[in-house]
Amino acid sequence: MIICHLRYFIDPEKIDAFEHYAQVWMRLIEKYGGTHHGYFLPDDAPPSARFSFPGVGEAGPTNVAVALFSFPNLEAYERYRREVKEDPECLAATKHYEQTRCFTKYERTFMKPVERDD
Repeated sequence: MIICHLRYFIDPEKIDAFEHYAQVWMRLIEKYGGTHHGYFLPDDAPPSARFSFPGVGEAGPTNVAVALFSFPNLEAYERYRREVKEDPECLAATKHYEQTRCFTKYERTFMKPVERDD
């Protein structure tokens, strides 16, 4: 399985534009055989939220959004990468980003799950 984690540095003034961008990519990933596990935006912590390890934990940045998607195998991921480039929705999403600059930077990390020890 190919699992991709994206970390976006978003412009807080352009949340609506980022949400539009995210909705398009969720559809595209699934259109090309992947599973999109969602985009996640920063939110206020509940008043009762405490760190499990006091002195070690700290509040994260308020301008970071994340996304997680997966493909069943490398072949499916590579096919998606080739084919999506010509998709009209992909081209429109790229143009939307270029016009809005709803994020200033992003990081991509390929991940693997931790096996359960049941």
